[in-house]
Amino acid sequence: MSQYNGLLIVDKPGKTRNDDAAPPQTESEPGDADRKLPTSHDIVQQVRRWSKERRIGHTGTLDPMASGVLVLCLGVTTRLVEYYQRHDKQYYAEIVLGAATDTYDALGRITQQAPVPQLDEAKIERALAQFRGEVQQVPPLYSALKMQGESLHRKARRGETVALAPRPITFYQLELLAFAAPNRICVRIRCSAGAYIRSLAHDLGQTLHSCAYLDILRREQAGPFGLADAHTLPQIESAIQQQRFAEMLLPLGARLDLPQLTLDEEAHTRLGYGQKTPIVAGPPPVDGLAQAYTTDGSFAGIVRCLGVAQDTDSANPATIWKAEKWFNTES
Repeated sequence: MSQYNGLLIVDKPGKTRNDDAAPPQTESEPGDADRKLPTSHDIVQQVRRWSKERRIGHTGTLDPMASGVLVLCLGVTTRLVEYYQRHDKQYYAEIVLGAATDTYDALGRITQQAPVPQLDEAKIERALAQFRGEVQQVPPLYSALKMQGESLHRKARRGETVALAPRPITFYQLELLAFAAPNRICVRIRCSAGAYIRSLAHDLGQTLHSCAYLDILRREQAGPFGLADAHTLPQIESAIQQQRFAEMLLPLGARLDLPQLTLDEEAHTRLGYGQKTPIVAGPPPVDGLAQAYTTDGSFAGIVRCLGVAQDTDSANPATIWKAEKWFNTES
């Protein structure tokens, strides 16, 4: 039995402009990719220790150097992780030109240095325009992506060479906020799930006829969750000590980006037993999924539309639904 069920939005600590951390090191020096800034897994482990809740998972990795919104699912809410992972993300980023690192960020080892051409905001805007919209992006080798069951960053640390295929991702917004000459670019980014801002920094450096690494990254938004929803680690620890932790949690199913379906008692019972259930609910959703609620507003689960029912009223057709993830609303 889970002690806590719901969503916890954490403001993860990371590298800031005011940090005393050393700059990236040269290729002949040992890399600093293991500098002790917390990983997303570290945050999960810390909240587990404090709360004694074992069932905790996050909905999207933040790199150790990155700060900002990290969404944690607690208790039975871990069954919904896959639906929250699909959300778009928004970031504030600072990119430094003139050097590239093996990790594509400030925690890595310098692998290349190059002169920075004379730039202005217009030139940078033209370069950013090449990345707006859907693009093919090669992820960084130092990443949590898996190949043959093993994380890529483990292969990278062993010195293995891995050929990575580009993946389609979308940059909906790439806004130039400031250019601090000669080599620091500040941008706001809104992108699809799966986009790597480290790769964007690396690729932007090449587009500007130099090289670059990501120096600062702050996630401002993960889908419907923003910094205004987030709690720092000291705030979380204090709430647990004062037995107010449950007040921090958003409820099961909160802000899911899916159409909402309200179930009468019969439909709720049938779906709970795993039966295919006809419901008059308007046209089927685009991806076939909806979030289901009882008439009293309790979250019941995720349901999938199987199509329009046969022999149904063409003016008000019924659609057939089946439970995909179902919850005991009394728990």
